[in-house]
Amino acid sequence: MKYCKKCTMPDTRPGITFDEEGVCSACRHYESRAKVDWAAREKEFAALCDKYRGCNGPGGYDCAVAVSGGKDSHFQVWMLKEVMHMNPILFSVEDNFPMTQAGQHNLKNISEAFGCTLISCKPNIRVQKILMRKFFEKYGKPTWYVDRLIYTFPLHMALKFNTPMLCYGENVSFEYGGNADKETYSARDQIENGVAVGMPMEELLGDGVTENDLSLTLAPSKEELAKLDPFYMSYFFPWNSYRNYQLAKSRGFHDLTHEWDRTHHAENFDQIDSRAYLVHSWLKYPKFGHAAATDYTARYIRYGMMTREEALPIIKERDGALDPLCVRDFCQFCGYTEQEFWAIIDKFYNRDIFKKDEYGRWVLKEPIWEEK
Repeated sequence: MKYCKKCTMPDTRPGITFDEEGVCSACRHYESRAKVDWAAREKEFAALCDKYRGCNGPGGYDCAVAVSGGKDSHFQVWMLKEVMHMNPILFSVEDNFPMTQAGQHNLKNISEAFGCTLISCKPNIRVQKILMRKFFEKYGKPTWYVDRLIYTFPLHMALKFNTPMLCYGENVSFEYGGNADKETYSARDQIENGVAVGMPMEELLGDGVTENDLSLTLAPSKEELAKLDPFYMSYFFPWNSYRNYQLAKSRGFHDLTHEWDRTHHAENFDQIDSRAYLVHSWLKYPKFGHAAATDYTARYIRYGMMTREEALPIIKERDGALDPLCVRDFCQFCGYTEQEFWAIIDKFYNRDIFKKDEYGRWVLKEPIWEEK
């Protein structure tokens, strides 16, 4: 494994590239912000809002936001409702797992604090459990069904409510290193970004799952998508997760302070809605050798909030330490014993980058803290 010379991101992250100086594409994209005319982009955003403002008549919704209730969702709704004086409707997909106290509060708060209607989808639990087990055991992607709905549900709802201006947060592939080398405002293609790409129908059907259960997971047709104008907020404003967090707190957002110190995270304010869902995001660790602690220390380094040297002990302590509460909630929902869970996880450790130590634990062959 090779690691970015500026941040902590390894070259095993899917889609990331390194230049001849050993610097990752995410860092280079962040540096490129200095050349962006942000005042011009704000004018573009104002023009976009003007184009759709009042598009459904007096009192009608004129834009939509795909939200989770998190810090970034709060920022997006604040920008559209309080700054641009639009009338957004909010679409959310819940994951059916036991929610944290903060998660429950925040989903309610984003509606109450900004005075917005929130329509939330609670997926078919029976189908979710069947597909979770199937995709966890086969691909190590237990939340594919929920993640797919997170992408498709807002598109379907925007069509139903005739709100072409559909807001998403950041372009993950561009901001953090992925398959996007060129920044664009349009989010029309994000459904194919690799997080929850469509599965062949034959993979989904069976074990009690029918086509009738999957209609919302299908993307709208190209003709229908052409009616929408989905966009990334990160194109118009310099995206900063920590700054979004500070804004969200001023509008009533709760983090996990006094509720839960997650063993595998380096912060307490990102992806805090439920515990079981974090198994999915942590599975990057056995597959690619990095997880949430690497992700956030890399951001903090780019933001100038941490040095690379300060990040190393955090990654060493936390990145591979999946929190036991995540495991317990996940197993209870899916019907696994913890022994069965860890046996499945064991299959997904990448033998090219991991080895077992004298205690039978999977450890990185070339960890960043031993970098030469």
